[in-house]
Parts: sequence; C-alpha cells; structure tokens
Amino acid sequence: QVHLVESGGGLVETGGSLRLSCAASGDTICISALGWYRQAPGKERELVAVINSGGRTYYVDSVKGRFTISRDNAKNTVYLQMNRLKPEDTAVYYCNSGSSSSCPDYWGQGTQVTVSS
Repeated sequence: QVHLVESGGGLVETGGSLRLSCAASGDTICISALGWYRQAPGKERELVAVINSGGRTYYVDSVKGRFTISRDNAKNTVYLQMNRLKPEDTAVYYCNSGSSSSCPDYWGQGTQVTVSS
C-alpha cells in the first residue's frame, strides 16, 4: 500500500502562486507516474498534470504555461508549482500514485486551493 500526504494548499489572490507537495511512503515500488488531479464543487475530478519516473510530463491545456510538475525520486515526493492562479483553479487537489500491472493506484486525502477574485 502507498500512503500519500499532500500539503501546500491555501487561499491566494488571483495572479498569485502556490506550491503543492505530495510525499509518498509505504510500498513505493508501486509508484509509477505521479499525478495531480483536482475536483471543483459540482464537477468531476480532472487530471491536471502527471510526471513519469523518467521525468516526462503532461498537462491539461488549461494549466499549460502556468503550472509545473516535478518530482524528487529520492524523496518519493511530487510537487506542483502553480503560478498566475485564476479563480477557476479553485478546487481540492489530489495526488495520485499511478497504477501498474501489479499495483493499483492510490490517492491522497486532498488539499484545498482557493483563488479569490
């Protein structure tokens, strides 16, 4: 089992920045592509960004050029640097460990990001 703990959420004004962190522990051999998802009130959870073990990244179009995902494999930690935040970025942000043929994926408890207009 993989245990994921997110941190770094909070309240910020439009145009501000936040850096989210997600620390993984447990069966870290199960960690593959680490991802950040978000869920806004009344909406489905959506993928924001993902990074694989080799550092290859993917971003949803709405955050390209504003968000940067990175990972520290030695610390089993993934980060999400969020710049030029907009009110529509307001959501609970979740970390996901990715799945493999031998391991399911795991979710963190989520961290609230609120961007005021």
